[in-house]
Amino acid sequence: MNKVMKLISNRVVIVLVLILIQLAILSDIIYRFREFFVYFYFFYIVISAIVIIKILNNRSNPAYKIAWIVPIMLIPIFGTLIYLVFGRVRFSKHEKHQMSQIQENESYFKDKTVNRIVIEDGNLDAELQSNYLSKYGEGSLFQNTTSEYYPLGEDAFAAMLVELEKAQKYIFMEYFIVEEGQMWNQILEVLERKVRQGVEVRFIYDDFGCLFTLPNDYYKELEKKGIKCRVFNPFLPVLSPIFNNRNHRKLTIIDGKVAFTGGINLADEYINEYERFGHWKDNSIKLEGEAAWGVTLIFLSLWQFVNKRIEDPMKFQPTFKRAELPVSEGYYQPYVDSPFDDETVGINVYLNLINRAKKSIYITTPYLIIDNTLMEALCTSAKSGVDIRIITPHIPDKWYVHEVTCSNYVQLIEAGVKIYEYTPGFIHSKTFVVDEIYATVGTVNLDFRSLFLHFECGVWMYQTNGVQDVLKDHLETEELSQRVTLEQAKNVVWYRLIFRSIMRIFSPLL
Repeated sequence: MNKVMKLISNRVVIVLVLILIQLAILSDIIYRFREFFVYFYFFYIVISAIVIIKILNNRSNPAYKIAWIVPIMLIPIFGTLIYLVFGRVRFSKHEKHQMSQIQENESYFKDKTVNRIVIEDGNLDAELQSNYLSKYGEGSLFQNTTSEYYPLGEDAFAAMLVELEKAQKYIFMEYFIVEEGQMWNQILEVLERKVRQGVEVRFIYDDFGCLFTLPNDYYKELEKKGIKCRVFNPFLPVLSPIFNNRNHRKLTIIDGKVAFTGGINLADEYINEYERFGHWKDNSIKLEGEAAWGVTLIFLSLWQFVNKRIEDPMKFQPTFKRAELPVSEGYYQPYVDSPFDDETVGINVYLNLINRAKKSIYITTPYLIIDNTLMEALCTSAKSGVDIRIITPHIPDKWYVHEVTCSNYVQLIEAGVKIYEYTPGFIHSKTFVVDEIYATVGTVNLDFRSLFLHFECGVWMYQTNGVQDVLKDHLETEELSQRVTLEQAKNVVWYRLIFRSIMRIFSPLL
């Protein structure tokens, strides 16, 4: 009986039931209009036509448009309703105005607190990539920074605990998934202790990302412990387009002097405390020095949005003594991608790297669900003689998504791209290494949700030790992976080919 009551009172069950009730009400309304079906159907055909015209004329990705036009044309009534509820990326005018004010405020303080530097070695390609990020990625270019790259989640976790213990003024953290267990419990113990020592702790978690992992209103528990906690985009049991926009970023910041980002969330599978999909291969990078302040500004921007109050970031600016700063080695540029605007920073960072590559492009990604723009860029580069290697999981976390990933193998392999699958299990890291001089580490998957719908972040690097660390990790991971041949990619039974063909149409919605 207790188990039944626990199941009934579960937040996920309640949300699902309420959404099903709303769908039933919509269906009932349609049924009651059956006597006027001809007029009702004609009305929806007109509405569907208007919606399709609007979809065709908006600035969204063509593949995303097709994925919605097909169901609207096949089932105009329900297809149109579903699109109107789930298909749009929508923010209110108030929210857009609020974020615009925050960005203007942030831009002002960046001008006051960040030394403007340029790439001075004559590499125009690097300069152009950095210029784009400075203008559209909310990120400044930094030197006087060193990095440490962690090729596994458990390595990053150990380093995070060490750095959290050093906090003297503040700790800022922001994650998509948080789950109670060994990893989170140990971090929480440190955060509680730091609060008692007078350290300010701020925490943001995504409500949808934690729907299955945290109790409802978990933020109240953290607030009782003295941790300032905000929930990003609270998930409500109402049919709404807010489902589309999640905060997929992962950040830990200590005193504005040290910052972590990468693929790992705060849950035990990310540190291989238990096995879900074989060995979980993930990563993180620690920035120490001036670039960490750039990451801090990124956090504060979103904090002001969810907190609905603009504040002065200057009070958090660390004091860097020249003697304490790391020796300059290359350039670091933290960046963000946000669906608040029409600028698709995540995909443009990748396209910039692909299109400017001269020798090699090494990629790790959990999902390979790409649009025609990325496909053509990768294939053209490979046909031009660039050595392109992509590592994907051998054991997927979502089998249907992996089918779409596999459906892209043939075209890439025929163009000369080398595809590897991480044999021990699931690879969740998202990295690019180009020409052994550029690299990115962050949260941006090669799928439509990361590239077009989610809030994401990363760090672009040029001529740093971090580039070589990511390259070394890629090559070592490649040794543990199996290469997919063209024959293997083509040798697929007919019903899986049909399934993949259908899923590719709707891949932007996965």
